[in-house]
Formats: sequence, C-alpha cells, structure tokens
Amino acid sequence: MLSGRRLDLLDPSPLDIEIGDIAHGLARVARWNGQTIGDHAFSVAQHCLVVETIFSRLNLPTPEESLAALLHDAPEYVIGDMISPFKAVVGGGYKTVEKRLESAVHLRFGLPPAPPAALKARIKKADQIAAYFEATLIAGFTPAEARTFFGQPRGITREMIPIAPLPATEAQAQFLLRFDALERARAARVA
Repeated sequence: MLSGRRLDLLDPSPLDIEIGDIAHGLARVARWNGQTIGDHAFSVAQHCLVVETIFSRLNLPTPEESLAALLHDAPEYVIGDMISPFKAVVGGGYKTVEKRLESAVHLRFGLPPAPPAALKARIKKADQIAAYFEATLIAGFTPAEARTFFGQPRGITREMIPIAPLPATEAQAQFLLRFDALERARAARVA
C-alpha cells in the first residue's frame, strides 16, 4: 500500500488497514468497468458516498451504521470491483477473500466484523438504489432495463445524490472528508 503497509490478502490484519489507502484505492477503481459517460470514471469511492447518502436519507442511522454504509465496498480497494455476474462465475474464493477483508476493515475502525443482517439489508437497499441511478444516468441503461436489475427506487430522486463522475483526487478527498465527519460524530457520542 502507498502508506507503506503490507496487506496479506489471505489473512488480512486490521493493523495493516489505513483509511488513506482505502480512499486512494477506491477512488481509482471504476464502477461499471469504466463504461460510463463523462471525462472521469465513476469510482467506487464516489459510489460509496452515494450509497451512504441514500442510506442516511432512508434511515435514521447511528454514525456507526453510516460508517458501515460508507465502507460497504471497502475490500475493493485491493481486489477491485467485479460485476455481479462475474462474481457468481468466480465463486466462493472471491467471496472468502472479500469477507476476510471486510472483517479486517470493520475491526480496524471499531465496527463488528460483519454487519448484522438487518443493517446489511438496509445498506443493500441503498446500494440497489444507487445502482439504478448510476445505470440510468451514467452507464447507458434504460429505466426499464435498470428496473429489471435493481428495482424501482422509492423515496430518492436524482437531485438528492451526487452522481456526476468526479476526478479521482476529488472522489478521494470527499470520501476522506465524509469518513472524518463520521468519526467525529462517533467520538462526540462517546464523550
């Protein structure tokens, strides 16, 4: 990692996880395999920001729940973003590595190793809504196609989310700002 940390992908340690590495990596991983409109790829970092925005609008989350939403795709900072149909073909090995990384990331930032099922379902709902808007606004899907894959969003409109692809450095900076804001909110609850 750019921080100088060495991360064992098969047995990741929370001690080797740095938020700067996560933000840097996610800001440089393209969603939709880079097949989006605009001068910049729509990064996983920006996607995470959109998911956390949607999650916060649909719920009354604690800072810890919002942090879990922001970090929902954190393992992709080292393993990349693989489209769901290909994940299914690759099988269990990919999911095992992804779950180990998720657990290490969560432990590093004081979250349970795996989100409770109810929280995971609420984050997944926000993720599906984000995917619908990404698909229709920047990835060339028709609304009907997007509904087939992601369902019809309810309670969220395009105006509520930042969807224009950002330069990697800007997506990275915004991800870090949101992480810092959530960490301050967590600290304020403890104090």
